[in-house]
Amino acid sequence: MPEVRFGVLGPVTAWRGTEMVGLGPSKCRQVLGMLLLHANRRVDREQIIECAWGTTPPRSAINLVQKYVGDVRRALGLDGNSLITVGTGYLLRVAPDQLDSTKFSTDLAHARETRNGGDLVGARQTLADAMAMWRGPAFSGIDTPAADIERARLDEYRVGALEDIAELDLVQGDHALAVAELSRLATDHPYRERVRELLMIALYRSGRQADALAVYQDIQRLLAEELGANPGHGLQRVHAQILRADPALSEGAAPRELDSLAVCQLPADIPDFTGRTESLDEVLGLLTGGRTAVIVGAPGTGKSTLAVRAAHRAREMFPDGQLYLDLAGTADVPRDPAMMLAELLRALGVTDAVMPDGLHERAALYRSTLAGRQMLVLLDDAAGAHQVRPLLPPSGGCAALVTSRHLLADLTSAHHVELDVLPSDDARELLAGIVGSARVNREPEQAAAIVELCGNLPLAIRIAGARLASRQAWTLQVLQDRLEDESRRLRELRVGDLDIRANFDLSVRMVPEDSARAFRLMGLLGAESLPGWVIGALIDQHDADDVLDALVDANLVRLMDTDNVGQPRYRLHDLLRTYAAKAAEEHYPLDERRAAVQRVLAAWLALAEQARDLFYPSLFEPTPGTAPRWKPDYAVVDPIAWFDVERGRLLHAIQLAVDWDLDELAWELAAAAVPYYDHRSLYQDWTRSHRVALAATRAAGNTHGEAVLLQSLGQVHIYRDEDAKALRSLKRSLELHRETGDKRGMALALAGLATMRRVHNNYDLALGDACTALNLFIEVGHRHAEAQLRSAIGLVRLEQGNLDDAREWIDSGLTVARQLRDRHRQAVILRNSSKYYQASGDTPAALRCLTRSLTIFKEIDDERCAAYAEQRIGAVYAQLDDHSRARCALERAADVFYVNGDRRNEAECWQQLGELDMRHGESEAAHRHLGMALELWQAIDQADRAAAVEKALQEIG
Repeated sequence: MPEVRFGVLGPVTAWRGTEMVGLGPSKCRQVLGMLLLHANRRVDREQIIECAWGTTPPRSAINLVQKYVGDVRRALGLDGNSLITVGTGYLLRVAPDQLDSTKFSTDLAHARETRNGGDLVGARQTLADAMAMWRGPAFSGIDTPAADIERARLDEYRVGALEDIAELDLVQGDHALAVAELSRLATDHPYRERVRELLMIALYRSGRQADALAVYQDIQRLLAEELGANPGHGLQRVHAQILRADPALSEGAAPRELDSLAVCQLPADIPDFTGRTESLDEVLGLLTGGRTAVIVGAPGTGKSTLAVRAAHRAREMFPDGQLYLDLAGTADVPRDPAMMLAELLRALGVTDAVMPDGLHERAALYRSTLAGRQMLVLLDDAAGAHQVRPLLPPSGGCAALVTSRHLLADLTSAHHVELDVLPSDDARELLAGIVGSARVNREPEQAAAIVELCGNLPLAIRIAGARLASRQAWTLQVLQDRLEDESRRLRELRVGDLDIRANFDLSVRMVPEDSARAFRLMGLLGAESLPGWVIGALIDQHDADDVLDALVDANLVRLMDTDNVGQPRYRLHDLLRTYAAKAAEEHYPLDERRAAVQRVLAAWLALAEQARDLFYPSLFEPTPGTAPRWKPDYAVVDPIAWFDVERGRLLHAIQLAVDWDLDELAWELAAAAVPYYDHRSLYQDWTRSHRVALAATRAAGNTHGEAVLLQSLGQVHIYRDEDAKALRSLKRSLELHRETGDKRGMALALAGLATMRRVHNNYDLALGDACTALNLFIEVGHRHAEAQLRSAIGLVRLEQGNLDDAREWIDSGLTVARQLRDRHRQAVILRNSSKYYQASGDTPAALRCLTRSLTIFKEIDDERCAAYAEQRIGAVYAQLDDHSRARCALERAADVFYVNGDRRNEAECWQQLGELDMRHGESEAAHRHLGMALELWQAIDQADRAAAVEKALQEIG
């Protein structure tokens, strides 16, 4: 009997030989889909139930799953070794050649190898065969986060394969075929710059220079209008080549292989790098061979310096870029690999909207993204192999360079390069490079004595040299005398028991006491780079510039750079940070240390609220808590830019508050960042910050904080189409707010519940919740929310068919918003007004409202809300049967919704566009757009909407 083959590149299916296997009810297909999504891994029964029935499974769900698994086993003729029961779950064993997605990936890799071997015809045929396996969106009908991730990954490979096919046609001179395919890809994926580059070259080689230049003008306009960006380097280069008729564009010259600019994250090279010739050659040899090199040694031996120098020397071997991460392995809590993977994936172009949640899923996406590239990954200051292992790139064209204080013996296939102290000649040369050869040559004996007192340890030599370099009036004898006076405390600066604490002690005693205190307390704040105002908060002193300058001069604090809002940023070296934190424990009691950390967090809160208040008024601002505020010597000017710069530090600050049992500060910090998270659609940061703070508030019995965080989490669940989670969070928030008597909080929770009721067409419940919320908002004086709720009630009344009542409510909301001069609220309500006018048959008035709404959203740089306005504009033009204008507006809106993970509204856009395509007889476009809508409606379990789209698809045939 022929072996069973499985298909997931489209609707989940199976074949035996060439015959398709009937799987029975749709639930059987979903069960098989879940088993294939986790092929060769255990799938828990609860995961299958959630996929098949969502959050409302029948009571008999467990029995039904057992039945459907049995049905799948019988339909496919699987024996007991192929589909097995494991505990409360199931495992389907699948060989690589049985699953079309695995074969597709294998074919892509084979095509690359074939092309690299020079067989272009064979490579193209392999790609064409791979593409023939696609029957529609991957894992259609399987609605789980893991399926979403896998679907996005496979689709990225699919589009990349189409680009590669077109490029091979272009290289082989088949310009007409390349132009046709690339034109279609440019229409379907207007922002993919590699497609535009190839299309420009194909048109140019076809003798269509004007058309090639028009392609560039189109993408230049699109990027400027939609993203405020310029074309990338590759597009600009091809454009310039066409203008000057560059022979490099002639037939036979291959276009560039990469579809994006190389990522170059390496720190600046070290200008006074000294010695280490053999170690440097060894590291470069390992990188050349694509190996993982681990530089290990005692603290202060120059591991990072050698790694940075080697990485810069090896840059040409890795043309696709170099990634860099500081793992903070010497911190009390080394950095989380999952968070660092998110940072790496963002650098590689993965947006937060499609970022996987788990460590293993992120690691898999990371390896997939790097596959086929030649990139170097520098991982500095690793705590251990467990921290490094998920961050290692795949073998092939990539290599990794790791530094650590520890031997990573359990890191498979890694080769270690061990560092000791510098030889005497190299140590003296290092000192001369810092303070100047002339000074060293004038006092050679004193220079040799300083090097010897530093134990030939590079970090200690750099600290001593920095003092001399910043004090030109000193002779070397002055520093030698000072070091010798402290000889009893410097004897640990030896090659044996290597420890530079005595050197740090000396450095601290050479600065004023307030600077020393600030230095020690700074060690409590972790590995993040920090703005200068932090020093003042630590020691409860304003105008602390002199305190900070003394630390910089003493080389105890390092000036890193100046951020995008003009703040100089400072950081303690890892060893200095460890030393400082220990010194703080020895010098100050717990209450004093806790008070210092509390002041810094209170300053973060004051600045976050200052930035929040510079935004347009937020509806989600809760009743304030009781956490202290500390006003630093810094004022936020551009709130979005400030939040962009401090985004990671705020997450760290929330965690720091939790670590010090400052639960009130933790939740208020999380809540203060919500308007920014909302504006930027940073749903992962929003969720992570609130979950961290939520655990702390629950542990502390902080009912108010828990209620606020649950209400805010409910809102982000609404944005992410997580309806069941949203309802649970909002209902619990409402209960807790009632317990505390917080009417503002009750109103916010009720407003969220009203939104959920309206989305699910429960208009009577929605109206009741909204009216109750409105009365509470009026009572507490939250007029911005009052304006919003009035408009929301108007929408409910509109859905209920009461046009006169709807207009009265919407107009009253707009009146309040105008009285408040709340432009954002005005734009939202104008968008709602358009629905009234459209329902009333006054289309010109609807379009006027929408045009004004869109203009305001663009002026205040609110991309997501602008997309809602574009969606409404598209709907109006669709009603007018204006295909061209409707398509432009709906496609622009859908692209924004896709980036932000708003599947519900993206589905609306594609369905409207597909229905319009049908009316205009464009069957292929209608099928494509309706298919995209169907997948999204199924993904968010909107059965009625999905059924309507399926019916339309059947009409197309």
